[in-house]
Amino acid sequence: MSDRFTVLIADFLDETSIESAVLGEIAQLVMARAMDESQLSGYLPQADAILLFHDISIIGEASFAQAPRCRGIVRAGVGYNNIDLEAATGHGVLVCNVPDYGTEEVADHAILFLLALTRHLVPSHQAIRAGTWDYRTAIGTPRLRGKTFGVVGCGRIGTATALRARALGLDVVFYDPFLRQGMDKALGIRRAYQLEELLEQSHFVSLHCYLDATNHHLINERTIARMRPGSILINTARGPLVDEHALLEALDSGRIAAAGLDVVEREPLDNDRLRQHPRVLLTPHTAFYSVEGYAELRTKAAEEVRRILLGEPPRNPVNLLAHRLGS
Repeated sequence: MSDRFTVLIADFLDETSIESAVLGEIAQLVMARAMDESQLSGYLPQADAILLFHDISIIGEASFAQAPRCRGIVRAGVGYNNIDLEAATGHGVLVCNVPDYGTEEVADHAILFLLALTRHLVPSHQAIRAGTWDYRTAIGTPRLRGKTFGVVGCGRIGTATALRARALGLDVVFYDPFLRQGMDKALGIRRAYQLEELLEQSHFVSLHCYLDATNHHLINERTIARMRPGSILINTARGPLVDEHALLEALDSGRIAAAGLDVVEREPLDNDRLRQHPRVLLTPHTAFYSVEGYAELRTKAAEEVRRILLGEPPRNPVNLLAHRLGS
């Protein structure tokens, strides 16, 4: 075993069938099943690479200092906010993610929220279960065709969501300051050059952007005040994009009619006011999941680990060191 690499699977997984198929011939896999960074301490000195999911809130300086052999850490997911990029780069550790999985699933989930909330699906179901059969549970349902659907962040998932919304007859507008010019023409949708411009005209707002220091609480008291009265907010991206206190105040006042949330600021959800709010539809961070998508995620993450260990160029580097190594 001395000539084989050691890959530390930090969290989340309790079996390695997919990872073993990709890495088994070159590495031994060690599962820490950790929920906190401190629980990794005994595994780090032997780790040549780390495969990280989302149960651990952050891996930073303390961990990288204990992992002298570590060549890379792969975040099995799109976001990599639970990796301290500066600390990783300082220790010569390549950081990669898996940005190209689950696109269909998350886009479908955003449209699921749109349809369920606008068509009053849950209240109708609950009313029937309670013994009634009354069309009035649907009163207030809007026609979707011609309404404006705002997409905040038009990357892979945002684009897939926009195309689905357009197929429903919605007028789709997006805001994304990082997307190159002309993409609105390629997609057949409209572009807003300011977030407030999108918020003021959108009946429905769907978030599809990364989380970083610049957009923490992107949806807050100030931006909610610019939203169209009675609009619906959908978040399948990152919980901290939304100030939950401001959202709840807007829901109570009617400024926002409803919200569909797959992600929240603190997971598992510990805000009972949000949990019980009658105009909030919740799912437990499952938008990414399908049988096929989950296998794709794990396979692509393991394949990126394999490339790092074998000295091959990584496909999805996210820190500065990665760009140097991949050049």
